[in-house]
Amino acid sequence: MDEPARPRHMAPVPSETPAGPTAEELMVRVAKGDERAFELLYDQLAGPIFGLVRRIVRDAAQSEEVAQEVLVELWRTATRYAPDKGSALNWAMTLAHRRAVDRVRSARASTEREQKATFEAARGRPFDEVAESVAARLERSQVRRCLSFLTDLQRESVLLAYYQGYTYREVAEVLSTPQGTIKTRLRDGLIRLRDCLGVTA
Repeated sequence: MDEPARPRHMAPVPSETPAGPTAEELMVRVAKGDERAFELLYDQLAGPIFGLVRRIVRDAAQSEEVAQEVLVELWRTATRYAPDKGSALNWAMTLAHRRAVDRVRSARASTEREQKATFEAARGRPFDEVAESVAARLERSQVRRCLSFLTDLQRESVLLAYYQGYTYREVAEVLSTPQGTIKTRLRDGLIRLRDCLGVTA
């Protein structure tokens, strides 16, 4: 009597080798339009990308949306990746960081008026006069030197809010400090930066 046929769901399924293709190898294949390679790349990078985006954006739904945008961008721009210039993970995380910060800045636009108003209470200097004049004179080495003159809390607040795109609430959570204190330290830090940089209104 013949052996019964093996049910389809019992058929052995070939698996990827434990040491499967690296992200760099997959990027090269993705650049050639290999959809299977993109599936494998997705599995490798989706977690780290979402983790980074979530830390910046905070909102879970928006983080998922941004992470998907990053993965689509990887697919569309894979031909621009150069393995000799860095790992695929670093390249992907750079894209993710940029998109996440852009999303945070966009989300803050609707509340920008309220945030600006908090700076107007001190020294009679409107936020626009201080922030815009400082931005116009940003020189990395000089700013780095001036940042060293701020208190730890002022420096951390400025770096998170203006260089990483965090909102007041997010900065307060990261630094475990009341939001009102963060607003005051940001205002004072920005004014000290202005004075150090020699920026006038």
